Amino acid sequence: MSGLMQKLLPKAAAAHKSIVLPEGMDPRVMKAAKLIAEQKLASVKILATPDEAKTAMEGISFDGLDIEIIDWTTSPLLPQLANILFERRKAKGMTESQALETAKKRLYFGNLMVNAGIVDGMTAGSIASTADMLRSAFHCIGTAKGIKTASSCFLMDLREPAPNGESTLIFADCGVNPNPDAEMLSDIALATIKTHQALIGTQPKVAFLCYSTKGSAKGDLVDKMTQATALTQQRVAELGIDALVDGELQADASLVPHVGASKAPGSNVAGQANILIFPDLNCGNICYKMVQRLAKAEAYGPILQGVAKPVNDLSRGCSAEDIARA
Repeated sequence: MSGLMQKLLPKAAAAHKSIVLPEGMDPRVMKAAKLIAEQKLASVKILATPDEAKTAMEGISFDGLDIEIIDWTTSPLLPQLANILFERRKAKGMTESQALETAKKRLYFGNLMVNAGIVDGMTAGSIASTADMLRSAFHCIGTAKGIKTASSCFLMDLREPAPNGESTLIFADCGVNPNPDAEMLSDIALATIKTHQALIGTQPKVAFLCYSTKGSAKGDLVDKMTQATALTQQRVAELGIDALVDGELQADASLVPHVGASKAPGSNVAGQANILIFPDLNCGNICYKMVQRLAKAEAYGPILQGVAKPVNDLSRGCSAEDIARA
């Protein structure tokens, strides 16, 4: 188990939360539920029909574990959850009958359980696409207060500390927004700060990455990152958030103290960053995979953020252990 997980798993167990795993037709989900319950990380509710559960649970026993299997297609919760969805979507033209049919979709049912407070969070995506995950979360829960853009991040648990001494970095956005503008990047940064505060607990130090450091080059991308930096600095100050923000910074200026001091003297983030905000999805996705494969870092995610309540996405190639850690 990595050092990061050794810190996070006891926190999860101590919190005594509950989660719903909607993809109960997946044997990996059933194995993950058993792992979660055995380690007392959370109480678990699984959405599965009797036939799905019988097939997916072959060779698995939940005896004595805090796990409940719910056939969401016939659940007495359906009317309550459908009404929540109707109230949220009626202004968009959704009828009560449409809300009832939509609530019968497993991702919607799971998200509505989170909305209603029946469970504390949801993890899915071993089968569902990220697009389906996001759509259902938006419709059922919505974005967090003050955030218009949902996003994702990866916790990069490094095998060797970065040059600035950080052993865990957060990369965002690596899975959701293809080409965010400055306002969207600011939302991504604020959401990532909250993720860092919740999971890491040290002071967030945010670097907006670019091929330029403090005007060393010119271009539309440079302008976008400087605008995103200024907007985020303003919002952090207005909200009284204990975080440091700077940009635009090259990667080495963000992570290597002597390079940061040379390229961005006077910056309170250069050489000290623990949150890296990428210009677009292309950069973020490529970089997290390269660090994961070449530096043999553990990459935990994608973690959905900016959603009003906890909803987490999975890679479709995930293992049961990956699901349990998510």
